Amino acid sequence: MANKCEFLSLPDNNLERNRIISFSFNYDEIIIPEALKKFAKGKKYYIHTYGCQANYRDEEVMSGILEKAGFIKADSEITSDVIILNTCAVRENAEDKVFGKIGELKSYKQANKNVIIAVSGCMVQQKHIIERILDKYKHVDLIFGTHNITDLASMLNEVILKHVRLVDVKSLPGDIKENLPSVRLSSFKAFVNISYGCDKFCTYCIVPYTRGKERSRKMNDIINECKELKDLGYQEVTLLGQNVNAYGKDLKDGSSFAKLLDEVAKLGIPRVRFLTSHPWDFKEDMIDVIAKHNNIMKYIHLPVQSGSDEILHLMGRRYTVAQYKNLVDLIKTKIPNVAISTDIIVGFPNESYEQFLETVEMVKYVKYDSAFTFIYSPRNGTPAAKIKDNVSPKEKSLRFRELVKELEKTIKISSDSMVGETFDVLVEGPSEKDPSMLSGYTEKNKLVHFKGDISLVGKIIKVKINESHLYSLIGEIVNE
Repeated sequence: MANKCEFLSLPDNNLERNRIISFSFNYDEIIIPEALKKFAKGKKYYIHTYGCQANYRDEEVMSGILEKAGFIKADSEITSDVIILNTCAVRENAEDKVFGKIGELKSYKQANKNVIIAVSGCMVQQKHIIERILDKYKHVDLIFGTHNITDLASMLNEVILKHVRLVDVKSLPGDIKENLPSVRLSSFKAFVNISYGCDKFCTYCIVPYTRGKERSRKMNDIINECKELKDLGYQEVTLLGQNVNAYGKDLKDGSSFAKLLDEVAKLGIPRVRFLTSHPWDFKEDMIDVIAKHNNIMKYIHLPVQSGSDEILHLMGRRYTVAQYKNLVDLIKTKIPNVAISTDIIVGFPNESYEQFLETVEMVKYVKYDSAFTFIYSPRNGTPAAKIKDNVSPKEKSLRFRELVKELEKTIKISSDSMVGETFDVLVEGPSEKDPSMLSGYTEKNKLVHFKGDISLVGKIIKVKINESHLYSLIGEIVNE
């Protein structure tokens, strides 16, 4: 492809903050241009996805569009004619990995001039990232954002016909598109988007800018998608949103996440999960629905981020330590065997050691079953990135290690308590560390390894836990 660059749209921070925009629902089919169908014959594609479950769901849609055009999925980048790096912008190390991968692909592109390399996703919703790619990585042919994934066919067609480098990164989301082609990454576990975007604007977070205004799908469309998955034999469905429990607020028709979760559970899918919840929107009716249905997994991811009221206020999290603890107490009262996981940021700008210790106290109070912990990473364009920070990287690392040590105490208690007990496990496949073993997850999202036949993949079986290894368990199949 040539080096001439064509710009269809570029991100604009002022537009991205807009929450007044309206949107509609589009049920039209994706149209594949004839020239692209011709180009795709006998050619392969590969998508490398970074980041969250929402990105993996985007990959499934992009795969659906590409296969509708006639492309075949490749096993790796270096056997592909179209390579898409589907990116994440939540943390700096995620961006570093992407730039490393783009650099690696340069020699492949030089040896295969007609290969198309594209970069998509949250990273390129930031103007400085686009500028860096255009300046330093001339072998990238297409850059597109989170709001125009459904335009993939027309964008590829433009690159092929005009021999240009194309940039199309919209700042504002368009319609919610239904009836999208999709190639699921699993035949037994599925992600289902219930909403897009986020309106919370936590001061450290780039997501409201990269994913846009909170937009909910219609309840009937979600229910129909889940019913289709159940009819196809899917064992587990995870409802996805940047903030799932804010679902329906924008629809103004009485829809709510509690009502949606109740209806999805009634379909009879063996396992129903959801990600991710914001404590501020976690209402009691939602807890009641989780408690009521056996097929809603008793596992709740409830990001706390900090145990200090002062830091929570600076983060724009909208709840206090007392409110979070009251919510946890209510959840544990109504769902006695619930497992709770969390996200915690260490070293938010100017966090004192005393404020950090309040986070350690929160860990002791809640007794999390698992946690994702991060050293604060400033994101360009967010309010927190403008704060001058007096906490050194060395001090942040020391606090991080101290927090992990405390978390591992409660995680060990949780894992050790499972030894000798029998649990339902959804078999995922061979263990990554030991292919002679199978792996799967319990209802409470604990990873279990055990001996078994590969024919069990995709089935829910009973496994007795024999050993606890903190972050994973060793068990044996119980023959009923």
